[in-house]
Amino acid sequence: MKKSLQAQLAPEKPRKISKIRSTTVLCVRRDGKVVMAADGQVTLGEGVIKHNARKIRRLYQDKILAGFAGSTADAFSLFSRFEAKLEQYHGNLGRAAVELAKDWRTDKILRNLEALLIVADPGQTFLISGAGDVIEPDEGIAAIGSGGSYALSAARALMNNTELPARTIAEESMKIAGQICIFTNDRITYEELAAAPQPVAVGQDGAPG
Repeated sequence: MKKSLQAQLAPEKPRKISKIRSTTVLCVRRDGKVVMAADGQVTLGEGVIKHNARKIRRLYQDKILAGFAGSTADAFSLFSRFEAKLEQYHGNLGRAAVELAKDWRTDKILRNLEALLIVADPGQTFLISGAGDVIEPDEGIAAIGSGGSYALSAARALMNNTELPARTIAEESMKIAGQICIFTNDRITYEELAAAPQPVAVGQDGAPG
C-alpha cells in the first residue's frame, strides 16, 4: 500500500510534445532567374494538420525570397529579424544573412528557435542555420526540410543534364520529392524573381552600341 501511495504521489513525467514536421523547400537559380518552391503540408505527430501552408515569403520590396523549414512561429520571428537586417544593410543579401546568423547563434532567445532558412535573389542563394552557418550552395541550388535531399538530387540532375529553365526544374524536382517523402504533398507554392535587365548603350546614331 505504501509503495502504491508513493507511486501515486510521484510527479508525472513531462509529456513529449509531438514535433510539427514539414516540409520540402527548394531554390533553383538559372539564367538570371531564381525560383523558390515549397509544399503545403504540415504534420503533427502521425497526422496531417494542414495541406496548404505558405512557407515562402517575399521580403525587402519583393526583391528577396525566403523559405523556411521547421517551427512556423520561429520562422516568422526569423523572417522579421532578417527583413530588419535587409533594411539596415540596404538590401545587401550576403551581409544581412551573415548578420542574422551571428544574432541567431549568440542571442539567448534566438538560439532556441528551430528552423532552417533559404534566402535568395537572382544573383545569390544562402542557407542559414541557428548554428551560425551561412552556406552559399554550389550550382545555385539549395533545399531544406524532410524532402530536401530528394528535391536537391533531382534538381542537380536536371541542371547538369538539361537546358530546362529554373521554373521547370523546380516543378519536376518537387514532384519527385512529393512522391518519395511522406511529409511532402503536391500543393506547391512557387515564387520567382528575375534579374533586372541591363541597360543597352546607344550610340550617337541611335543604334545600340
